[in-house]
Amino acid sequence: MLSKIAPSAGKLLISEPFLSDPNFKRSVVLLADHGEEGTLGFILNQPSNLILKDLVPDLWEADYPVFIGGPVEVDTIHFIHRCYDKMASGEEIAKGIYWGGNFETLKILVNSNSIQPHEVKFFLGYSGWSPLQLDEEIEQNTWIVSGQYHPDVVFAHNEEELWREVIINLGPKYAHISNFPSDPNLN
Repeated sequence: MLSKIAPSAGKLLISEPFLSDPNFKRSVVLLADHGEEGTLGFILNQPSNLILKDLVPDLWEADYPVFIGGPVEVDTIHFIHRCYDKMASGEEIAKGIYWGGNFETLKILVNSNSIQPHEVKFFLGYSGWSPLQLDEEIEQNTWIVSGQYHPDVVFAHNEEELWREVIINLGPKYAHISNFPSDPNLN
């Protein structure tokens, strides 16, 4: 078993290099909730072709990128942020990282340019696991769990390099994985 860290809110899930599921290939998932009822998280490095104002018309200046949070309920919008001081709402899932909050307040802050793209990240849908499903996938080495990362990683817009960067950040034991090709036949 690669990962010795238990999944919990605020931890990152890093897919193993050869995961063939197109929803999670080379993905980094921020866990927002993990408990008896299951697990919920958001893929941090799967941008969509949409920007926020495409989805919410009354956010007329919102050129914020929208990410694919996962394959579940892709007709819903979710967000994480690091501006509790401005929002006064949201559930802290990691030090300085909040999930959700008052969307009406967020819209006012976005329209008044009081929040910048590096402070908030939007997702279509989410990633979900039934009770014990994620634990089984971790046991099968599908995921590495990490709790060591800088909050800037969560809000970064270097999607293509994020998976590799997070793997390298795990230390020498895992760094070699970052150089594996996405298709083992190319080796």
